[in-house]
Amino acid sequence: MNELETMLYALTRWFLTPVLLLILAALIYAFVALGGFVVEAWLRRRGRYRSALVEYQRRDDISTDDVELWIMKRLEWLRITSRSVPMLGLVATMIPMGPALLALTRSDAQGIGDNLVVAFSAVILALVSASITFFVLTVRRRWLLQELREFERQGEAT
Repeated sequence: MNELETMLYALTRWFLTPVLLLILAALIYAFVALGGFVVEAWLRRRGRYRSALVEYQRRDDISTDDVELWIMKRLEWLRITSRSVPMLGLVATMIPMGPALLALTRSDAQGIGDNLVVAFSAVILALVSASITFFVLTVRRRWLLQELREFERQGEAT
């Protein structure tokens, strides 16, 4: 490899640890979000849910636009996670593929296996976290939009 290729290879290897840490953080966030979602669903089912949106609406001079902005802010991290983590999974898959291919040229089965384990584990965890956050995002968005519609109907009635 020439000097530029060596530098690019070293730079990509440097990104593997931060990407793996971000995937791990996303997985933790996904399970925390899922736990909050399960609790909220259970409270809604039992009729004991106290909506944060209703509490926000009780403030003075809150328009529908303000409520929509509040909803977007509340769902923002779920959306970012569900959309960006699959890309991080792809990055975490591709970085170890270079060393795995080099190990293949040397007939180093151990090197191939070590790199492929990292690659496939990272993408699996990334996809699991993205799936969980996408599910929570989708249902929670519907719940919040239903509450927003009720708010708009109350405004129309007065």
